[in-house]
Order: sequence, then C-alpha cells, then structure tokens
Amino acid sequence: MARGRPRRPIILTDAERAELESLTRRTTIDYRIGQRARIILMSADGLTNGEVAERVSCVVSTVTKWRKCWFEDGLDGMSDAPRSGPPRTVTDEKVEEVIALTLETKPKGATHWSTRSMSGRVGMSKDSVARIWRAFGLKPHRSETFQLSSDPFFVDKVRDVVGLYMNPPANAVVLSVDEKSQIQALNRTQPLLPMRPGQLERGTPEYQRNGTTTLFAALNVATGNVIGRCYPRHRAVDLVKFFRVIDRNVSKELDIHVIMDNYAAHKAPAVKDFLARHPRFKVHFTPTHASWLNQVECFFSILTRRQLQRGVHHSVRELIAAINEFLDAHNEDPSPFNWTKSADEILERLARYCGAVLDAHADKQD
Repeated sequence: MARGRPRRPIILTDAERAELESLTRRTTIDYRIGQRARIILMSADGLTNGEVAERVSCVVSTVTKWRKCWFEDGLDGMSDAPRSGPPRTVTDEKVEEVIALTLETKPKGATHWSTRSMSGRVGMSKDSVARIWRAFGLKPHRSETFQLSSDPFFVDKVRDVVGLYMNPPANAVVLSVDEKSQIQALNRTQPLLPMRPGQLERGTPEYQRNGTTTLFAALNVATGNVIGRCYPRHRAVDLVKFFRVIDRNVSKELDIHVIMDNYAAHKAPAVKDFLARHPRFKVHFTPTHASWLNQVECFFSILTRRQLQRGVHHSVRELIAAINEFLDAHNEDPSPFNWTKSADEILERLARYCGAVLDAHADKQD
C-alpha cells in the first residue's frame, strides 16, 4: 500500500531532467547514484514517497533523505558527502619513507623486507606497512625469474612465429608442438583425506615413484584442438613417430606449419630426413630462452594444474590413461588461446625491459 505524499513539489528544469535521466542510464557509475536520480525524477512526476520507495526498492526514509538533499544542493546533492572519521595517522612523508626503503634498501641480515622488519624500522604497525605495499603494488616477499634471449635472430623469429598466430597462411594448419618430458607416475604413501566443509583435501608430501612418460603434443592454434601421444622417452626418433601421427590426422590438402623450440632432438638428422621427405611440414623455431612464445606451453600448464599435480598413479599405464582422459575431455570442447600482442608490441616491451635492467645494473655499479 502506497503511503504518504510529497510535502513540497519538485519542479525540474529541462536541463536538470536531462541530467538526471542520463544518470539513470549510465552503467559506469555507482548504482546508488542512479537510484537517487530515479527518486528525484519520480518525485517530480508527482508520486508519493511511498510509491517511489516501492518502485526503487528502498525504504521511505531514503526517499525523504534524497528529496531533502535535492532541495538543499540540487544535482550536487546526489553524491555522498565526505565521511567523518579520525584524522590520518600515517603522513605522506611516512608513506614515502616506506616506499623508498622498500625499493632502495635491504634490512640487515636479510634479502628483503617483511612487514615486521619494516614496521620496526619506520615505527608504524605491520598493517599500515601492508596497506602501503598493497596500494603501490609492492611485494617484497615475492620474486620471479627471467632469462633474456641471446639468439642472434631473435627479432626475425618473433616476427615469424607471431605472424603465424595473428595472420595464419591459407590452406594450412598451424601447430604449436613440444614435449612435456619426465612426467612422473606418483603414488602417495598414505591415502588422501578428501575435502569436507571447512577442510581442504589433504595428502602426504611423501610419494613413491612408479616410472615416467613423455607427452608429445601439437596444439592447433586456430581451434585449440590437441593431438597428443605418450612415449617412454623424448628422442628424435620419438619426435619422428609423433610427426607421422600428425601427418595421419591432418588433411593431406593442407600444409603443416610446426612451431617448436630449439631442443637438440628437434634438429637431429632423423628429423631433418623426415622433413625432407614430407615437404608439407614447414618448421618455425622459437628464439632460445623464449618458451613463452610457444602456445602449447599454456596447454601443458593447464594439464599440470588440473590432472597431474594432485593425481595419484600406481603405474605408468595409469598415468598415460589419465593424460589421455584429459586430452579427450579437452578436445570435446576445445578453445584456442587468444593471442593479442603483435610482434612490434612484444619487441617494444622487451626493449623497455632491457633498458630497465641496464639502468638497474648501472645504478648498482655506481
């Protein structure tokens, strides 16, 4: 049942109504601002406070509040006023000190700062230090590795491989090929404790090794479909066997562009002989230390996380069966990886990165 009625009519100019209607249509602003604009528009159309409250799903006191704000401040009254609260206890100078110490110094007897060591150094709480680090994206407790390629043909190879990703040739299939070697069939020495409400799955860190296998995989970069075979080792003869599998599974009418890394077995005489006898295979090598350029590595990462990392396998046969099960499930609904960076963008970013590394090294030498 609608209740009450406006005690004072709201009369809008054309400009005010247009601005309020604009606020109700925007998707990039806070939902509450749009709700307040609808309250004023409905009130201006003669609806009672109760009717407005029903239509915008709020209580009558909320309608009364924003009607009052409109009379006092107009459009400016639609936003929230600054909230009251205690004054800041961490000054800009303290924030600057924490950032400078984090980036430019190390604590005594350690390689990096912790919230505890930094709070003791600057005289503030650990929570305050953590908030400053989060605000500026600083993570002293984490470290990553990198390896810059020294390949003399790095630029040409990047342009070649990325060109295949972004502009594949006609009447051809582009396959990202590599092997995931030494996959271990691991059996935990004690049974897993299953996940329960409030308890994670638990497993002992001790395990038994029951042999290894190597997965050769070819990712179709256009469709996401994967051709995979497991072999005991990852030799040149095994790669040739896998190439024959690819040859049987790809239409004879299509050329096959193969993207591979620079592993020695990929350039062995047996492989070269196969390629010479099968001219539709065209090999494109990634630069050295640039495995990130080979899309099949993304597939291997997914396989590891979803099937291998927590798997329990009593034999190599069980491990191969688990891998094949994953391949079948993946190929039932394949999805290609969306490559978005052009060769120029990659090279420009690497150039900036190399410049930053050289600058950091020069500063350290000084």
